[in-house]
Amino acid sequence: MRIGIIGGGTIARLFLEHIGKGDLGDASVAVILGREGSARAQALAGQHGVKLVTTIEELIAQRPEAVIEAASHESVRAYGERVLDAGIALVVLSAGVMSDDALRGRLEAASLRRRALLYVPSGGIGGLDALKAAVIAGVESVVIRSSKPPRAWKGIPYVESLNVDLDGLTAPYVLYDGPARVGVKHFPQNVNIAAVLSMAGIGFDRTRLVVVADPNIERNVHAISASGVSGDIEITLKNVPSPSNPKTAWLACYSALAALKALQSPIRYGT
Repeated sequence: MRIGIIGGGTIARLFLEHIGKGDLGDASVAVILGREGSARAQALAGQHGVKLVTTIEELIAQRPEAVIEAASHESVRAYGERVLDAGIALVVLSAGVMSDDALRGRLEAASLRRRALLYVPSGGIGGLDALKAAVIAGVESVVIRSSKPPRAWKGIPYVESLNVDLDGLTAPYVLYDGPARVGVKHFPQNVNIAAVLSMAGIGFDRTRLVVVADPNIERNVHAISASGVSGDIEITLKNVPSPSNPKTAWLACYSALAALKALQSPIRYGT
């Protein structure tokens, strides 16, 4: 499988390293789409001998069978529909952007129109297969509480607007508590998992998101609870942050690789 990657960061590096070791079967990275002048993307492409382009037209011209979006919400808005309209499978990692109903509708329409797969992986959480089954029976409530060390919430405009002294916290501090639709917009790089949970479950408006800065933890802790006709679901994940980005869990990074393996195989175990 020939794949294209939008973004030249941690996810792109992981793909190239694991493909180089043969961990992802008969897959190869055909092209990386990076920002013009990006030294990081240029270095990565040069190190692994991969073609680097700066426009979506150039990426599509390489005819990858699947494109992994590993860049930003803006990249999904700018390129997602174009990729699907070209008949190419699209794996979206910046899942929070899917809270935009109009955008999601356009992507879904393009996917159906061209029979091109639109795939949003689970990211740094699990249990979505159980939730999807429970939803068919009927689910009344879904809550996700995402707690991370204070440093993971730095540099976020919404958090800065709260005037919270993150370095001075001595106890857990709730940064947000409300509908996932609003929360994922406040934390575009931190809580994409809430978007995936919402889409797999009862929607962005009925899914409750609680965001916590906790000085007493070193890992990213996500506690999911759901209640419905078929019973209760309680799941807690304690994820190791990515060494290069404390906002993202290692599990979320590797979820992207698992998504590619799933694309290549007709066999499914769970999701």
